[in-house]
Amino acid sequence: MLINVETSKGVEEVRQKLEEIAKSKGFGVMSVHEVTKILESKGFPIDYGCVIVEVCQPKAASEVLSKNPYISTAMPCRISIFQKEGKTVLSTIAPTEMIKMYNEPQLEDLARKVEEQIREIMEEAAK
Repeated sequence: MLINVETSKGVEEVRQKLEEIAKSKGFGVMSVHEVTKILESKGFPIDYGCVIVEVCQPKAASEVLSKNPYISTAMPCRISIFQKEGKTVLSTIAPTEMIKMYNEPQLEDLARKVEEQIREIMEEAAK
């Protein structure tokens, strides 16, 4: 399941706000991928803006990785910001859905808490 939030704001404005809000809520911004610029520089342009912001909540990451190092393949949480049909969309895979792949039911409550925080970050960034 995807978590999607739409806004009329531009990709770059949303990106900056998302980074600020994530940091204020205890998440680290691990990396930012300027997908549109990268593809264009490689000779494979796309016709819309797309940026991926990777965020991580250190305490949750430590707890999850202490239980199962394979979960690192789904980390950090990636929030894509892109244009579609005249809107800017923030989209991410729900942590509760990702955690199911690893057969670690004891981590579902933590995944739900992280998911709530990420949804809040996305919704605030879209305002």
